[in-house]
Amino acid sequence: MKSPRRTTLCFVIIVIYSSQATLSLSLESIVYHSLLHEHELMEEDPVRQKRAVAISSPAAQEFTVDVEISFENASFLEPIKAYLNNLSFPIQGNDTDLATNILSIKVSTVCRPTGNEIWCSCETGYEWPQESCLHNLTCQGHDGSSAGHHCSCLKGLPPKGPFCQLRGDIILRVSVRLNVGFQEDLRNSSSALYKSYKTDLETAFWKGYSILPGFKLVTVTGFRPGSVVVTYEIATTTTASPALMYKANEKVTQNLNQTYKMESNSFQVTYSNETKFSITPEIIFEGDTVTLMCENEVFSTNVSWTHVEMDVDMQNNTEVSIYTSVLNNMTSVSRLIIHNITQAYTGEYICKLTLDIFEYASRRKVEVIPIQILASEATEVMCDNNPVSLSCCSEVNVNWSQIEWKQEGSISIPGTAETDTDSGCSRYTLVANGTQCPSRASGTTVVYTCEFISAHGARGRKDIEVTFISAAKLNITPDLISVSEGQSFFIKCISDMSNYDEMYWNTSAGTKIYKRFYTTRRYPDRAESVLTVKTSTREWNGTYHCVFRYKSLYRVVAKDVTVYPLPLESNIMVDPVEAAVPCRSSHHIRCCIEEDADYKVIFQVGSSSFPAVKEVNEKQVCYKHHFMADSVSCPENVDVFCHFTNAANNSVQSPSMKLHLVPGESITCQDPILGVGEPGKVIQKLCRFSNITRSHESPIGGIITYRCVGSRWQIKRNDCISAPINALLQLAKALVKSPTQDEKLPSYLGNLSISTKQVKLEAGSFSGTLGAIINILDLFSTVPTQVNSEMMTHVLSTVNVILGKSALNTWKMSQQQKTNYSSQLLDSVERFSRVLRAEDSTISQPNVQMKSMVIKPGHLQSYRQSFVFLDSDLWGNVTINGCQLEHLQPDSFVVTVAFPTLKTILDQDVPGENFANSLVMTTTVSRSITTPFRILMTFKNNHPSGGIPQCVFWNFDLANHTGGWDSSGCYVKAVTEDSVTCSCEHLTSFSILMSPDSPDPDSLLKILLDIISYIGLCFSILSLAACLVVEAVVWKSVTKNRTSSMRHICIVNITASLLVADVWFIVAAAIHDHRFPLNETACVAATFFVHFFYLSVFFWMLTLGLMLFYRLVFILHDTSKSIQKTIAFSLGYGCPLLISVITVGATQPREVYTRKNACWLNWEDTKALLAFVIPALVIVVVNMTITVVVVTKILRPSIGDKPSKQEKSSLIQITKSIGVLTPLLGLTWGFGLATVFQGSNAVFHIVFTLLNAFQGLFILLFGCLWDQKVQEALLNKYSRSKWSSQHSKSTSIGSSTPVFSMSSPISRRFNNLFGKTGTYNVSTPETTSSSLENTSSAYSLLN
Repeated sequence: MKSPRRTTLCFVIIVIYSSQATLSLSLESIVYHSLLHEHELMEEDPVRQKRAVAISSPAAQEFTVDVEISFENASFLEPIKAYLNNLSFPIQGNDTDLATNILSIKVSTVCRPTGNEIWCSCETGYEWPQESCLHNLTCQGHDGSSAGHHCSCLKGLPPKGPFCQLRGDIILRVSVRLNVGFQEDLRNSSSALYKSYKTDLETAFWKGYSILPGFKLVTVTGFRPGSVVVTYEIATTTTASPALMYKANEKVTQNLNQTYKMESNSFQVTYSNETKFSITPEIIFEGDTVTLMCENEVFSTNVSWTHVEMDVDMQNNTEVSIYTSVLNNMTSVSRLIIHNITQAYTGEYICKLTLDIFEYASRRKVEVIPIQILASEATEVMCDNNPVSLSCCSEVNVNWSQIEWKQEGSISIPGTAETDTDSGCSRYTLVANGTQCPSRASGTTVVYTCEFISAHGARGRKDIEVTFISAAKLNITPDLISVSEGQSFFIKCISDMSNYDEMYWNTSAGTKIYKRFYTTRRYPDRAESVLTVKTSTREWNGTYHCVFRYKSLYRVVAKDVTVYPLPLESNIMVDPVEAAVPCRSSHHIRCCIEEDADYKVIFQVGSSSFPAVKEVNEKQVCYKHHFMADSVSCPENVDVFCHFTNAANNSVQSPSMKLHLVPGESITCQDPILGVGEPGKVIQKLCRFSNITRSHESPIGGIITYRCVGSRWQIKRNDCISAPINALLQLAKALVKSPTQDEKLPSYLGNLSISTKQVKLEAGSFSGTLGAIINILDLFSTVPTQVNSEMMTHVLSTVNVILGKSALNTWKMSQQQKTNYSSQLLDSVERFSRVLRAEDSTISQPNVQMKSMVIKPGHLQSYRQSFVFLDSDLWGNVTINGCQLEHLQPDSFVVTVAFPTLKTILDQDVPGENFANSLVMTTTVSRSITTPFRILMTFKNNHPSGGIPQCVFWNFDLANHTGGWDSSGCYVKAVTEDSVTCSCEHLTSFSILMSPDSPDPDSLLKILLDIISYIGLCFSILSLAACLVVEAVVWKSVTKNRTSSMRHICIVNITASLLVADVWFIVAAAIHDHRFPLNETACVAATFFVHFFYLSVFFWMLTLGLMLFYRLVFILHDTSKSIQKTIAFSLGYGCPLLISVITVGATQPREVYTRKNACWLNWEDTKALLAFVIPALVIVVVNMTITVVVVTKILRPSIGDKPSKQEKSSLIQITKSIGVLTPLLGLTWGFGLATVFQGSNAVFHIVFTLLNAFQGLFILLFGCLWDQKVQEALLNKYSRSKWSSQHSKSTSIGSSTPVFSMSSPISRRFNNLFGKTGTYNVSTPETTSSSLENTSSAYSLLN
């Protein structure tokens, strides 16, 4: 250790003494403070207790005292050391302190002047504390050999003072082998054998190792097998030389009883604390280069390194380097260097030096930690020249070599870095301006990275995302907005930034404008928002703010709007609306408004204008004119208008007043208020100007219609609106044009509920009040974006009143007048329910109930709601499965509203025939539905025997958008005596209809159809089976040529397909029963196979037709029989299978493959039936076309086209078969298609059932038995001799010909269809087979 230059020499001695009395030693006489540490030493307690023993009486205690002695002459050092070494200890105390003895005095530290510095070194037996050493550094200018120790530089002064410390005991771990058998008792330290061995061995060890310098003790630690290996430990204070250790081992062998058979060459010595193990750096980060160094004062380079956890010896590689050397011929230094260390290298390391029998081992743990950096969160920086700081701090505070900042992004905005090494933090300050981040780059994200670099190479980084936001520049147009009420205006707000999170409009009071009034668009270089008001009112007068928000940046620009008062046309009340005026008389006309403003009003009669006279009556202001009839010709119809002009010189024209100038002699009705009229004349008058009683404070509204009957005016139609409802109607009309409609709506709904209850009697008596209430609800329902439970209660309270039984007569009147109020009301309630935001809300009224539920994320509970109306004796349930609700967006609201009396109010789809028969329940979801949705509803069945129930919903698009019942997407799932269960794949208003015109299950028609079906199917199945048997019997006789063979292959497959299809048809019929739930899986399977095999029938017929066409038209082409079979089976079964699979795959996932009340292809929902009808009808047309072509070809063959006689007969057979079978099968399904449509005649059902049921019989007769070759084969088989003789003598068939021969009347009729069929007689001699086949071709008709 070095210190500043001094001219003195000093050394430190350690005095150890014992005392039985209180210590009162004064060191002033012997301690001279060091010039190096003049003050520090005085602050230290110079007395250190070494050992204390607690006993009952005062006992001797040992103390160690560090004494520093300084002197000018360095030559004094050696004499003093010699003097101290010659002292005899203990030294008794002086006369004043007899109880204190000095046990030893030794020199520990010597400091000498060297150059300009003073170097301090340790004497023998002492060393600097390891925690203060810099192991990997040799102090500059210092010769390590002078000290003789490996620790030459210190980090700082040792904690106990600037002294060398007494070296600790050196522990030698030794093992030796005894060439005797190992016994298990040696494992037990309490056994007699163990104790005997231990005693004998320790006695020998003490005698042998006592010669070692600084020997203190030896202890046996255990035995292990391998003969017997003895492990023991030797404690010394000084390292023994190898030679001395060998000598001590020899003495041990000599002193041990020979019965132990100790092997003298088996000694193995391990030093445990002689190896100096250091790790640099002390705190290790991932990526550091770490040095592990072992130092031993042993001349050897045989050093190994082991990673304990990996259990591997470390070797040189790309990541690890090992360097071992010997310094000054006495110190072995080995370094293990790990480059770019990772956490995989964490663990314990063992450094072991081996020299002969000696091992010097030491172990240390290495902990590798990642660099943890705490950084600022992602942030937004406004480009407004305001500084923003980013910061990074390391969790572990070390002296970082460097902290760097980098940036990466499309724009470059550098900053200034400030680093505080004490705290391990760095701050990066940004100042962004509009030039650095222009508006087109607004929203650009730049990644700033702070990187911490350690002194040993580790690097840790942290990214901070910074989004730069430009300050948007807003422009607003036009410059000046000045309009009158009723006119339109717009304000355009343009931002030079296209990126924004929100762009909206506010009033000067901060109220957000409803979105219906403005549109926002984004362009590549800008964004625009246009506030458009189509009909301005006085409420729009004020200042409006365009608000642009991007992230947390707001930009606002304002525009003033001036709206001049001007009455709207709808608010100008005219009197009269229509009137008769006698020629050459006068009539008072007026236009009234509800405000007193400064308007200029004139009346326009034709091309003439007249000034108006103003008259104020409380809140009502009227402008009058006395019209003179003699100013125009008579009789004449005159339209009169009044024009209101405001201060902005804008005007509005009132509704027309129609004046009919009539001769006075034709007038019979006269009234001072209603005026005059001719008999039968109908006029309209505003209710407030009529003779209807009214309140002046709140005038009534609406129009009343009068008719002149005799000499009096009689009311024809009263559409007057009660005063409070009329006032609310005017407010509702103004509300939809108001910029603050959301704020006003709650109070308006509350007023409507109260007012409706007040005018309950009027609403139940006058359709005008009823219609006004519905119009108000309709207007209010277009306003809100959200409705709370209180608002919904007001709505349903109003609905409850107008759906009460007292209002049913008024509803009937409105239906007669075609007002569409019922559909309008239902639509309004659905709009309100879609915007309801109330969790699990329930509202119950006598005539309406509502229940709702909110769908939470991960919600698996099903939606189930029940409604019971005791007064109406109706109930209903709604169920939506949890799996359906999973497809809804989180926080969606499902709302169901049920109406018990609406069933008698809604317009009927077919008046007088269909009628709503239960509750009307409407279910809505607040969010859009993107996947198929299914809802189950159960209704009380009030008419269990009144017809077939039908599940329907109210479709607002039907009947020219006036609404009507529709069954699309709904079907009856189950019917019992008490209930009807419906399943629908959409949401709206549902109910059930009873259809009396459909066949009742117990009706005569239904029973007749069932009887025909089952009897016909039995005949059909038996006939088809018989056909297959016949074909099997005659197969070899009728398949002698290729054409005939293919023909019969087709016939057999047609028969087999139809047979299987009929069997599956019976299975499907057995499954189906509309009064109970269907077995859906079995029903789908039955439908699939019926579809597939019926299609196979048609495609095999197509195969038959195409084969005929090929054989007759393409005579020169000869295709092998195997290829023809392959094509035939691919077409006959492959195409039907493909169509069937596609059909079921496209419709069954949505559960719309089968009909809801039968096991057959769906028609109502998906038109899946077309997957059968279209291929069948196409095949019918194709086969008929082929038949015509082939017949023509046969009758008029071209030269060279004439086929062989044998094949010609087969071709004619095929032609006849197709010509008859195809129309029959086509006609069958043609009638079947007619039965699909609603309201089809019962005749179609009966004909379809007959033809479809007896198809098998047709095929047996016309496809099999009609073939003369088949007849002959059968006759030959069962009466061979008789028929063989007859056919060998004649080529014509006589009276004994079968019924299906040419002579048969029935056969002759069918043959006439083909022209000259009967003329194909063979006149030349042929072989029997040829003649037979040709004759058969000529006279057989049908396949």
